[in-house]
Amino acid sequence: MRIRPLIFVFLFVLGAAMIFIPAVFTMIGPKKQIDLPPNKKVELKLDPNHSVKVTVYRNSLGKVETYPLEEYVRGVVAAEMPIEFELEALKAQALSARTYIIKRILEKDFSGVPQGAMVTDTVQHQVFVSDSELQKRWGLEYPAKISKLNQAINETMGQVIAYEGKPISAVYFSTSNGYTENSEDYWSKEVPYLRSVASPWDKASPKYQSTMVVPFSEIKGNLKVDATVLASTGQEWIKILEKTSTGRVKKIRVGDKLLTGREMRDLFSLRSSDFTIEVKKDQVVFHMVGYGHGVGMSQYGANGMAQEGKKAEEIVKYYYKGVQIEDYAKWVK
Repeated sequence: MRIRPLIFVFLFVLGAAMIFIPAVFTMIGPKKQIDLPPNKKVELKLDPNHSVKVTVYRNSLGKVETYPLEEYVRGVVAAEMPIEFELEALKAQALSARTYIIKRILEKDFSGVPQGAMVTDTVQHQVFVSDSELQKRWGLEYPAKISKLNQAINETMGQVIAYEGKPISAVYFSTSNGYTENSEDYWSKEVPYLRSVASPWDKASPKYQSTMVVPFSEIKGNLKVDATVLASTGQEWIKILEKTSTGRVKKIRVGDKLLTGREMRDLFSLRSSDFTIEVKKDQVVFHMVGYGHGVGMSQYGANGMAQEGKKAEEIVKYYYKGVQIEDYAKWVK
């Protein structure tokens, strides 16, 4: 006869639990995504005062395509620097990328490209990806990432890096060995704004250290070396003879051949000219520090500076000595 009151008690407790337990979990649990402010959509500005067109040879497509300059710069920044980098680092990259193409246009230097093109979309010049390619690459993340990229371009629109009134050779690379290289220690020409500077932020780069194994047969085949020339004297058949002030290889002897560190890097696609060698039977192990030629702006260094609160202009003025930021419209209409 007491079953009915018990049922009412049970239903009351169950109802209370359904109301209060979810509320407790809501209070102690993580915030839902919908509680976060939505990402602000940023469109790429196309300023009529900065309406230069860039013709790009699309290597994979085998044809020339034309883009407004700022859209071209956006495609270069997207291809050359991780979108996860700080905004000020992306802006520094935009300044360098824009300077590169403006200098090329100003000097009418369209060498090394098919007729009708100013540049290719490869590492021969600057890597470039189109907007449609970015949509495929980023998928659902495209709106947020393209907005960040657009902001970097918009906030540097029309700006280039100049030295003594002319756009510079705004060379850049991924990761240093802790110092950038003087231009004459990698290339033959001394350039006043391409001076060695400390770049300690690069140690955080995932590309800071690497190893590569090259068979002796490949080295012998590429260089046509005669390792027996030194055998009678007991000398090593491969030996680093001299390094630059930043620790990169300046001269190396391989059999009867004398090469620069740059030549060795180019021949065997080494990540850096800062390397040590370890001979293991019929192969050579290269232990490398850094990634890239090492001259100009370090991209991971730029991101490290941005993380410390440095602005894009401060970053480029650190890596390119004695430069100023100017509007390219004074040279190119």
